[in-house]
Amino acid sequence: MGKQIVILTGSPRKQGNSFAMTEAFTQAAQAKGHQVTRFNTAQLKVGGCHACETCFQTGKACSFDDDFNAIAPAILQADAVVFVMPVYWYSIPAQLKAVIDKMYSFCVAGKDIAGKECALIACCEEEDMTVLDGVRIPIERTAALLKWNMVGEVLIPGVLNVGDITHTDGCKQAAALAEKF
Repeated sequence: MGKQIVILTGSPRKQGNSFAMTEAFTQAAQAKGHQVTRFNTAQLKVGGCHACETCFQTGKACSFDDDFNAIAPAILQADAVVFVMPVYWYSIPAQLKAVIDKMYSFCVAGKDIAGKECALIACCEEEDMTVLDGVRIPIERTAALLKWNMVGEVLIPGVLNVGDITHTDGCKQAAALAEKF
């Protein structure tokens, strides 16, 4: 039986390098019988967390009604969450970071979301692998806090321009990651 996998992407570039890896992962996951739901956070309206701690008290995850309220139920129902992003200024892109920050709502509301599987697919312009630490470490710590099982990471340096990913094995690694679910 396949798993329900939620993919959260962070790039506004619709045909970019992380997009290509997302497609490779999605195709491989669906071929294994998994159901994939994808949220391209850069095309959504998700504001920052207001730390009001009224999460789920209005019947929605966030009292400030934005697109996180469509994402939260999918995460709650998912067996796995995959974060896909380029590195932006040595960190997580703001659009995706807003979603991650609002995941605090699960903790505030006491939602039992432990035991999910989690993975990271990321790329960056520079060749230095430590540049990816700015996304790798926060995702690993998020998984640990939420008691999720990190099943794998695909970290690809040296890609900037659209199509650069084709000169790497990034898409192949992303497709192989689907085998771990």
